[in-house]
Amino acid sequence: MPQMGESIFEGTITRWLKNLGDKVTRDEPLFEISTDKVDAEIPAPASGVLSEIKVPAGQTVQVNHVVGVIAAEGAAAAAQPAPTPAKPAEAPTNAPAPALPAAVLSAEEAERIRSSPLVRRLAQEHGVDLRQVSGTGGAGRITKEDILAFVERAKTAPAQPTAPEPAPPATAYAAAQPAPSALPVTPANRFAGVPGSIEPMSVMRRRIAEHMVASKRTSAHVHGVFEIDFNRIVKLREKMKARFQEATGLKLTYTPFFARAVSHALRVWPVVNSSIEGENIHYKREINIGIAVALDWGLIVPVVKHADELSFVGLQRAITDLGERSRLKRLKPEEVQGGTFTITNPGIFGAKFGMPIINQPQVAILGVGAIYKTPAVTTDEDGNDSIAIRSVCHLSIGYDHRIIDGAVADQFMVVVKKYLENWTEPLV
Repeated sequence: MPQMGESIFEGTITRWLKNLGDKVTRDEPLFEISTDKVDAEIPAPASGVLSEIKVPAGQTVQVNHVVGVIAAEGAAAAAQPAPTPAKPAEAPTNAPAPALPAAVLSAEEAERIRSSPLVRRLAQEHGVDLRQVSGTGGAGRITKEDILAFVERAKTAPAQPTAPEPAPPATAYAAAQPAPSALPVTPANRFAGVPGSIEPMSVMRRRIAEHMVASKRTSAHVHGVFEIDFNRIVKLREKMKARFQEATGLKLTYTPFFARAVSHALRVWPVVNSSIEGENIHYKREINIGIAVALDWGLIVPVVKHADELSFVGLQRAITDLGERSRLKRLKPEEVQGGTFTITNPGIFGAKFGMPIINQPQVAILGVGAIYKTPAVTTDEDGNDSIAIRSVCHLSIGYDHRIIDGAVADQFMVVVKKYLENWTEPLV
């Protein structure tokens, strides 16, 4: 069990990515762990064969505890011969167990399907045809959880009774169908589990639950919502996104606009960038902005350190990098610590605004709503009103009323609003 940070003393193995007897290559992902701070894939320290698993998935052990053994290929085969599976005593010869679909895709075909190299490797190991798997990731991308859920459904599917007359050979498509009683995994139900089942929370889900309840119990939550005229920034992004990507290699998103406006406002209102320590207020010198990232298996908040000192391109680069490594389980524990303010974006799924829970020990959090077009009253320089189509979004501020009064929170949001509506900063 690796030492994932100075404050981390134990970890939980959530999944082995290799089975006993599998060949492994140095630096290839070997198992996944969950700690108090991050979930991570742990690479193999050497090449060889996984000859022993000392700690099964689901168990928690101290750091530096030996969890498995990798042996040289010849030594592993001699030391641990593969066990012969026992045959069921009364298994009928004419009713074979349900089989997984044959992997009929070529490497080129598999790569064209939205999936990662890890997903394609798992599909190959389990004999899964990726064309039969419904992807629940972004834009229909097939995730590792989709593959594993598909495999479990195939394993638990009941054997079909023998037909009175010979049936035509089963096709790969027919074998790929899930059990009739199982719901297909979709973005709407992938967290719901099997109807009627009782399943334990994952390690990450337990910790999220504990953190959220503790925050509600600690802070006196109050929320306010502001409407932002986002027309200027929407037009600027549309005009600049191709040039920005060509110059930086990065996709231009809206998140750095919010991070820049918040960094400025936190300098103007430092109490929003503070924490409560006993009966004292600790005004933080650094502005470290946490950016909430929704994962297929939970939520994590990596932190952009010294956000106010970064250029716009630097902000976009840091946000993109942290988001990508969050999804790949490549974050270090220190990259999710030390935040002084958090931005979360429920609008990415269409919500006009949210009422987020404060990320302890911080005292405020910004919720970003969906950006959409709406008719609005506009006033020209001569004071004449007219109706125009404008892009707007709603920003919500959740704050700890123990030290932040409503007037302060509102004035903080006015600074954010003006910065966004009157954006003048060059992007590159």
